[in-house]
Amino acid sequence: MKIVVIGGTGLIGSKVVAILSKNSHEVIAASPSAGVNAVTGEGLDAALKGADVVVDVANSPSFADDAAMAFFRAAGNNLAAAEAAAGIRHHVALSVIGTERLQQSGYFRAKLVQEQLINQSGIPYTIVRAAQFFEFVGGIAQSATEGRIIRLSPAHIQPVASDDVAALVAKVAMAAPQNGMLELAGPERLGLDDLVRRYLEATDDSRQVQTDARALYFGTELNDRSLTPGENPHIGSVYFADWLNRSLARAKGATA
Repeated sequence: MKIVVIGGTGLIGSKVVAILSKNSHEVIAASPSAGVNAVTGEGLDAALKGADVVVDVANSPSFADDAAMAFFRAAGNNLAAAEAAAGIRHHVALSVIGTERLQQSGYFRAKLVQEQLINQSGIPYTIVRAAQFFEFVGGIAQSATEGRIIRLSPAHIQPVASDDVAALVAKVAMAAPQNGMLELAGPERLGLDDLVRRYLEATDDSRQVQTDARALYFGTELNDRSLTPGENPHIGSVYFADWLNRSLARAKGATA
């Protein structure tokens, strides 16, 4: 099959491209740097010509309310039009667990619009809703930092390795569309505050986590259901401690 990966040079996209290529598919890593821009529509028609499947793992470069909405609305509309013209048989998109429960956040309102556009497009689809990636823990900490204090909710989270996300997205892309959603979470459930504490301790970061049940996560309050999966999710194989140890070892090796 010919598979076009929108956001194909990013964290998840590059891994998806590698997996699909190893499975003997013709894969196009589409990104603005390669002349394919889903937001403006530039290069989409040419990239999708003769394609069977489109995988969209692109993310808004900004979490600001208006910018995120503009990104996902424009990209969603442009992809739907280009896919219809190209006769795409399966649209695979990466979204976030709990999107519909986090609508106080402008970013998650935009993600829900993205999902709705996919559902309304008429293109057969599968949406993979993933938990937060291990690779984003540092960014979560930074977003909640005030001076040397990081205010975080103790709400449960079930984070997952990007390798596990890419593996499931690639598997879905090679299968028949489900016209529905799948969920993917990591193998252990942790408090968001404790997750970041473990990250800070391992990285010798002197900032302190202050537990606050009212602390906002990208503009919205959390509870134990906000970021955790429903029944029968797919479960990743990588534990946070193992990922963290490997990541720190790679970082030390790179600076040695």
